Amino acid sequence: MKGDRVEIVVDAGDTTRTYEVIATRAGRRVETAVRRGVVEVSEVTRSGSVVRTARFMATRVLALVEQPVPRDQPDEGAPA
Repeated sequence: MKGDRVEIVVDAGDTTRTYEVIATRAGRRVETAVRRGVVEVSEVTRSGSVVRTARFMATRVLALVEQPVPRDQPDEGAPA
């Protein structure tokens, strides 16, 4: 969903670097995968086409934070 984002904190030797992958348009989502020692964070369309991908060595990733857009919750008293 537009606005979903994943924040990646990477060890860059003497410092850390922070990267963000954000779903930039309506209908797109952000997916994460860990394969063969590589962390991949991709922005994907509704049909499954990858728009862009960020790849990091898994041994260098310090934190991977998924931050979904807050979804509106229906009131308990209101009909759904």
